[in-house]
Amino acid sequence: MPRTALQWLSLVGIIWLQSINGTNTNFPAYSSQLKNLLSISQIQLNNLAFASDAGKLFGWLSGIAAKYLPIWLVLILGSAVGLIGYGLQYLFLIGRISNLPYGLIFFLTILAGNSICWINTVSYLVIIRNFPLDRQLAIGLTGSYLGLSAKIYTDIVDVVVPSSLVQRARAYLFLSSVLPFTVSVIAAPVVRVINVGKTKRTKVALILILVITVATGVFAVMGSLGSASSWLSPFTSLVGIVALLLAPLLIPLGQQIRQLIVARLGYNRAEKVYVEENVSMEKMERGVKETESVSETRENTFESSFRENIRETDELSESGDDDISETKEISVKEEIGVKLMVRRLNFWLYFFVYLFGITLGLVFFNNLGQIAESRGCSASALVSLSSSFGFFGRLIPSLLDYFFSRRKYMIPRTAFLVALMVPTGGAFFLLLSTTNLSLYISTAIIGACTGAITSISVPLTTELFGTKNFGVNHNVVVVNIPIGSLLFGYLAALVYRKEGNADGKCFGTECYRKTFILWGSLGFLGTFLAFILYARTRKFYSSQRS
Repeated sequence: MPRTALQWLSLVGIIWLQSINGTNTNFPAYSSQLKNLLSISQIQLNNLAFASDAGKLFGWLSGIAAKYLPIWLVLILGSAVGLIGYGLQYLFLIGRISNLPYGLIFFLTILAGNSICWINTVSYLVIIRNFPLDRQLAIGLTGSYLGLSAKIYTDIVDVVVPSSLVQRARAYLFLSSVLPFTVSVIAAPVVRVINVGKTKRTKVALILILVITVATGVFAVMGSLGSASSWLSPFTSLVGIVALLLAPLLIPLGQQIRQLIVARLGYNRAEKVYVEENVSMEKMERGVKETESVSETRENTFESSFRENIRETDELSESGDDDISETKEISVKEEIGVKLMVRRLNFWLYFFVYLFGITLGLVFFNNLGQIAESRGCSASALVSLSSSFGFFGRLIPSLLDYFFSRRKYMIPRTAFLVALMVPTGGAFFLLLSTTNLSLYISTAIIGACTGAITSISVPLTTELFGTKNFGVNHNVVVVNIPIGSLLFGYLAALVYRKEGNADGKCFGTECYRKTFILWGSLGFLGTFLAFILYARTRKFYSSQRS
């Protein structure tokens, strides 16, 4: 198989991995049932949500493993960690394990959350090496599928277990343990680094992948809207999602077919040349040399034209236009390590913007099951909705960056932060409304904005603090996720318990009213901090345009 086909096949494998790697986003869909099955309090349930996020604190282990072990082995080990973490919890819920202490469940949840980091490490490493000139768009395209995970899991559960809440909770845990491991085993042979050499921008193929990705997102959003349930059954939705996930295979398949056609045409041409040479020998014996000269000239002209057409086709399908083959790489504001970074004001501005943006959104999603229960809504529907809009949120910044870079123009990522933090804070205040419509709209807004901020955070960390120490620097920034998950989640649990009844359950808008006011206020505080960060970095981004 040609290298170009293997290159795109690796991207398809990463898409599949990312589409099932967001197992932590399934937690809201079964958290209420898990709370009842384990007979635990809201605070203990919140601690389990924190444990899932705390797994990211040990994500550096996957980076070390990737330095010394083969990529396929890192992938299998990471998925096996998730298989153990979720699998033992599933066996406990179905009664195969008689006694599983809460402390051990907490540890298993950390283990399961850490497995996500291993698959992400493999995905990012392969993309960066296989798509050196289009890594930002490739990361954005594949990363967007991570936001689609909850939608995929929900569709499967809706088909397999449509009614029983207890069985649905068990199904989520079973799928979270088995599906990532199964897909990792399938994708391991193709998700590997391909020595593509010096390549140009893969314009046409990327556009085709982009079209498929957008179509997948549109289909997912349509399937998440309540009005679509009348004509789109769970089975139809699942079949459609699976078909769209298989659609990217057309790219490497097309590359392979084109190479076979080129090889076949070249073989036929060689046979024709051989026959014409025999004929020309007979003509030479009869003294017909001029005719042979004309024949050879035409043959050489046809061969030259044929090879030129093949070369142009290759450049169009694999390289794109020559005028965009080289893109201007943005420089970094400064190259610093962790010790200097934590002394910079820009770091703390960025840290708290991340805390009041992405982390606050993740805490909202962790509590989405209890929020839906308190308002009498379907948790699965809300999880599916947030997942679908999170898909587009992760995708849009990379698309804008790609198309603006082709026009030699760049929008400061700090300006993106300001624009995304405003609707995030407003969405929390919209949740104060008692209507279910406001709940769905707010969930969609928070999902889209959180996904978009997540997408731009990786390049933003690089631009602010450099590339040499990116792995450590970004992990320090991401530390605020478990911190915020514990702090904000614990406060929400306290308010929930205070407003609840003697059984520890709460119903109505008052369960989270004070929490939403606090989260909305923190969201607007994050907007103000993002604006300060934008003002401080405006000169730096302006210098990149010249």
